[in-house]
Amino acid sequence: MRVVLSAYDSRGGVEPLVGLAVRLRELGAEVRVCAPPDEEFEKRLAAVGVAMVPTGQSVRDLVTGRTPPAPGGIARRAADLVAAFHENVTAAAEGADVLVATGLVPAVAGVKSAAETLGVPYVYVSYQPVSLPSPHHPPIPRPGRPLPPEVTDNAVLWERDAEDAQAVFGEAVNGHRASVGLPPVDDVRDHVFTDRPWLASDPVLAPWRQPAGLDVVQTGAWVLPDERPLPADLLAFLDAGEPPVYVGFGSIPMRDPQELARVVTESVRAHGRRVVLSRGWADLALADDRDDCFVIGEVNHQALFRRVAAVVHHGGAGTTTTATWSGAPQVIVPQGADQPYFAARVAELGIGAAHDGPTPTVESLTAALGTALAPEARVRAGAVAGAFHADGAEVAAKLLFETVGRTPSA
Repeated sequence: MRVVLSAYDSRGGVEPLVGLAVRLRELGAEVRVCAPPDEEFEKRLAAVGVAMVPTGQSVRDLVTGRTPPAPGGIARRAADLVAAFHENVTAAAEGADVLVATGLVPAVAGVKSAAETLGVPYVYVSYQPVSLPSPHHPPIPRPGRPLPPEVTDNAVLWERDAEDAQAVFGEAVNGHRASVGLPPVDDVRDHVFTDRPWLASDPVLAPWRQPAGLDVVQTGAWVLPDERPLPADLLAFLDAGEPPVYVGFGSIPMRDPQELARVVTESVRAHGRRVVLSRGWADLALADDRDDCFVIGEVNHQALFRRVAAVVHHGGAGTTTTATWSGAPQVIVPQGADQPYFAARVAELGIGAAHDGPTPTVESLTAALGTALAPEARVRAGAVAGAFHADGAEVAAKLLFETVGRTPSA
């Protein structure tokens, strides 16, 4: 069986495809991944022997502002993404049996069009339940289109979300579809989601609630055990004292990184703890030259999170999933999108704290850390980790074989 996986997303959106790709190969499938041309994605996929087809612009350059605004703004970028993913996925999927897509709507729409062009099955995947229409939660606000505060009916908000998606992406999607001989669609969102989307999240951390209008298939999170050793200097720091607190904000370009580093360092020190500070895409750096802080780049988070007292982060699906699986208490400082949802879930599960708002102060973060560093949070985090469904990628891989009527060869 041949499978093409695609994502236009940050590291947290590409990493689950690594897990799925490895499980598919173990079952005898041939796999290719279409993803942004960022070096870290190419290295990660190369490390597990999976072919990658660079597609679209660099996500890191786009997020950090290195890519200048395009003439025509969002509409132009959307049109470029639709075209790039349709062209590259169509080429990569010659002889493929099924296409799997996640990430930004225009990129996914390009994959959906490729599936129609090739006449092969297509599966849409979300990593969090709140991006899928449901009466149990409101939609995530789209850029420049905040939810009307006077509307509290989730069904009405989801109707508006479909209208917003069509208004923002409809012209780009339908313009491209016309150029490749496909009919227009009047509901881009539901067109790409389909009526049977997959949800690749852990059912304890991020459950799907029924009833809802969609036939959602929750597979569990797509995780892959990371066997990479931690760097020797980081191991030496960890071994030199009590477990430190990890602080990192992943692919989020945080405002005033220097001030943020000061705030998080002082907050952690207020609890008598050391700091492991991840540079991330915000390029965080040490606040001073004291020896109780250590800065890291790309490392094995699974191994590191099992060695720390708590994890302070932005609340993306990837980091929250890894921290939960690792049994580490968390403090989530949500910046937007699905992050407030994961912050709320961490608080509800009793495995940490949800910071109130995106900009921490020493006082607010010190208080949140007090919750996460309490003994009961550590005990609860361990219990939730013990209930984590670590076989989600294997479940999804077997479902893909069933989808196309194939039998795994391994």
